[in-house]
Amino acid sequence: MTNLPFPLAEEPDGAIRETGRKLFAGPVDFLKGVVAMEGLPPDDRPEVCFAGRSNVGKSSLINALTGRKALARASNTPGRTQEINYFLLGDSGYLVDLPGYGFANAPLPVVEKWQRLLKHYLSGRASLRRAFVLIDARHGIKAVDEEIMTLLDRSAVTFQAVLTKIDKIRDSERDTVLTQVRDRLSRHPAAYPEIVLTSSEKGEGIATLRAIIAGLP
Repeated sequence: MTNLPFPLAEEPDGAIRETGRKLFAGPVDFLKGVVAMEGLPPDDRPEVCFAGRSNVGKSSLINALTGRKALARASNTPGRTQEINYFLLGDSGYLVDLPGYGFANAPLPVVEKWQRLLKHYLSGRASLRRAFVLIDARHGIKAVDEEIMTLLDRSAVTFQAVLTKIDKIRDSERDTVLTQVRDRLSRHPAAYPEIVLTSSEKGEGIATLRAIIAGLP
């Protein structure tokens, strides 16, 4: 049997799973929303960020990871989040919720401003350990996702694909979307060679993603 490129991340074993659970069971608090690079907190601790096109389910995923219903504000209006939102993860790290890219229900100058902020952040944050690029399982990787992945390649920032809303497609459709995602990821040297499948609603993949974050150096 041929090993597939970009296999699915394995479920963590008991000890690693517990490490991830404990990390996210501890304090996770909103720190600040940043609208300009000079507003970023000091890069004195490791951080991970979540990027994804508008309405991909970033806020819902962060809420599921932290076990808090409204830590990150979800909205049915694409593009509502226009800030880089920082959350303190325990005493030693940051979770970063990036503004949605792509279509946004906002005036063009506003969209352009926060897209520039997003690109500057991804290009210049020394403490960023990994970017998680969220992909809607119903649609696969789109051109706007490729733009962010290419930026991460150029910035030498390792990113990992996280498929969201996996419960919204049939099992028979998973292979099709995974084939497309694997093909697109193979073009990006900064792509981490494992894919995480998640459902914020059903809890699928949440323990896996917690363990991955807890295990980063």
